[in-house]
Amino acid sequence: MDVKPVSAFELDFVWRTDQGRVRQRNEDAVIVRPEFGLVVVADGVGGASAGDVASRLATETIAERFGRRVGASANAEKARLYLQAAVEEANITILRYARENRECTGMGTTVVVGAVGRDWLAFAHVGDSRLYRLRGEELVQLSRDHSFIQEVVDQGFFNTREDAKRYGIGENILTRALGSTPSVAVSSDVIAIDSGDLFLFCTDGLSGLVPDDWLKQILSSIEDDVLESAADALVGLANERGGNDNITLGLLRVGERVAV
Repeated sequence: MDVKPVSAFELDFVWRTDQGRVRQRNEDAVIVRPEFGLVVVADGVGGASAGDVASRLATETIAERFGRRVGASANAEKARLYLQAAVEEANITILRYARENRECTGMGTTVVVGAVGRDWLAFAHVGDSRLYRLRGEELVQLSRDHSFIQEVVDQGFFNTREDAKRYGIGENILTRALGSTPSVAVSSDVIAIDSGDLFLFCTDGLSGLVPDDWLKQILSSIEDDVLESAADALVGLANERGGNDNITLGLLRVGERVAV
């Protein structure tokens, strides 16, 4: 059976997950389904409360729902709403599992997910796992962290995150996560894609250790055949800078247009 391409562009996907140098286990999860143009990255929270279970449930629930979708990528807005619903379903799945397995009480996870369509990318996120786009020489963070430090900056208490950090505001205090409440506010959007675009989905084990300008430098250096090398370089750099958290990423490169 012929599989209809999900996009009008060639697409390349690479993904990595690494325990890092400090944590006793890997509580991150990543699932990539090239046939659906889907990337899901999650960062479990809760430590002893089974963050690894929560991140696995989130990625598997979202990927499974996308696997049985019918026409979800027919248009951009439908895909955005579908992603949002898939993340909400993952939230309920985590809550239900925690109720049925008391050792998992209090577990939760962040998530960032993207789905490529014909000439667009729909994405959704909860928490502080991030989505970046490199276009030309410009690296832009497309997601916006659901964290206390981001909130105090947005509300004008500080001019920048660096100012807030100097004041003592921690970066790891989440204001939203899957598994924390029965209803979760999911942020979502759709953007146009073009040849040459490079998207990075990652947990804060990468973005918290590797500054944006360093991310840009590595991603900008990618040649046609070294997408995998760039993924390895990002993981290696995060570990060199301490590796104090699990490190997970997904890279999506938009290639030449192949369909009219």
